[in-house]
Amino acid sequence: MICDKTSFQVVCSNCNLRELCMPVGLQPEELRRIDGLVASRKRLKRREALFRNGEKFESLYAIRTGTFKTCVASEDGRDQVTGFQMAGEILGLDGIVSDQYNCDAVALEDAEVCVIPFGSIETLSRDVPALQRHVHQIMSREIVRDHGVMLLLGSMRAEERLAVFLLNLLQRLHARGFSRSEVLLRMSREEIGSYLGLKLETVSRTLSKFAEDGILDVQQRHLRILDVDALQRMVNP
Repeated sequence: MICDKTSFQVVCSNCNLRELCMPVGLQPEELRRIDGLVASRKRLKRREALFRNGEKFESLYAIRTGTFKTCVASEDGRDQVTGFQMAGEILGLDGIVSDQYNCDAVALEDAEVCVIPFGSIETLSRDVPALQRHVHQIMSREIVRDHGVMLLLGSMRAEERLAVFLLNLLQRLHARGFSRSEVLLRMSREEIGSYLGLKLETVSRTLSKFAEDGILDVQQRHLRILDVDALQRMVNP
């Protein structure tokens, strides 16, 4: 869906996700110019791909609503999940270096993204240094997150991996105004297992153990965290 710039000025300047996906401390004129970066909005249905591995890189995408997974095809043809992204986060950063997207980005529920042409970001960054710094910060955050996942997969037991995953999910959701103790999983247990390097059966068994230990209550995809401290102790004994 293509909208005129005026409508986007209202949406971007007053968006409740502004602090998550836009630079802070901008002057009014700088904010006005950054408002103009968004070329259009795109709506996706559940399981629809925003972009595919190998497609030409042209834009970054700021998630307005919904949750996505990024994944690549493994040697045996299965999808290897490399991350989960939610409202306020940016998709497509992996395409900056190689000029093509290096993974698939797939909506896990009905979603909407803001389309931001990268050429426009490069042009405006020359006049608004805060925008360039912000892009660098986002890229740095992704690198740190990827490094954390590598450590996670290399040194932690199944319970620890799942505890880290749940704590990270809670933290990110809370930053977006959601509950500190309840999670509605948009991803399947199989997708969680793919991301954490665990089999589906191991994810299910570990969740059941957490429930038996009184750490959380599990109702299909709805989780209620009963003992956050217990999860923290698994990660930092």
